[in-house]
Amino acid sequence: MHTEDEIARVKRQENELVLPAFDEETAFAIGAAIRARALEEGLSLVVDIRSWDRQLFFAATAGTSADNAEWVRRKVNSVRRFQRASYRLVLERGEEPFDVQAGADPADYVIAGGGFPIRVPGAGIVGALTISGLPGRSDHGVAVDALCDYLGKARADYALPEQAS
Repeated sequence: MHTEDEIARVKRQENELVLPAFDEETAFAIGAAIRARALEEGLSLVVDIRSWDRQLFFAATAGTSADNAEWVRRKVNSVRRFQRASYRLVLERGEEPFDVQAGADPADYVIAGGGFPIRVPGAGIVGALTISGLPGRSDHGVAVDALCDYLGKARADYALPEQAS
């Protein structure tokens, strides 16, 4: 799949993986499912789910550190500012840090996969689901899989293809 096709796929994820509503119960259900998957598959990751005004779910599995929470903070900032999945920024711009002159200081913003916008009909993007701990493309994939599962959509219809090693 070419980069343009992958960008189109991520845009489709953003536009179609829309929650009917978003509240504490929704955040807990999605977050708990991600944590259960991480434990079952032995994934070292942090999951953070938040509305723009507060954190609603946070969990960390073995093998993570305070650095993962810092990556989450920066990914959330990028999702909020640019109104898109942080992995789409990777595909569109590459992984070079933002230029401080652009007003997106790398201390506060990062171009790395794992931050996904939470969209609600009639309200737009109201928060973010963010994963940190795996390679960025995999962080993004965990978020997309969780939203697919919650919404009853087939993961395969939304997944990015595996990258050749």
